[in-house]
Amino acid sequence: MIARIRLKGGRRVQKTTGKRQKVALAVAALLVPVCVVAWMLTLWRIGADLGITGGFGISSGILSHWQVWVGIASVFQVAVIVLNRFGRSGR
Repeated sequence: MIARIRLKGGRRVQKTTGKRQKVALAVAALLVPVCVVAWMLTLWRIGADLGITGGFGISSGILSHWQVWVGIASVFQVAVIVLNRFGRSGR
């Protein structure tokens, strides 16, 4: 026995283009200050190692090394570039 359910014709789901691009641009805009802070922490740590600035706020652990901050800042910078390219593309 086959039971068929008939539904009324409702509104069709419309695809709106550009949602992902808008979200990518918003996330990229929010990552820019994070990237700037990471670069500033890098410079502060290097300055503390050279004796130019005061002591660095994080004195022990993995985040107390400037190389880690360079890596974190670079990853955020690349993410901002990729998200901006995707957000401004016409796909």
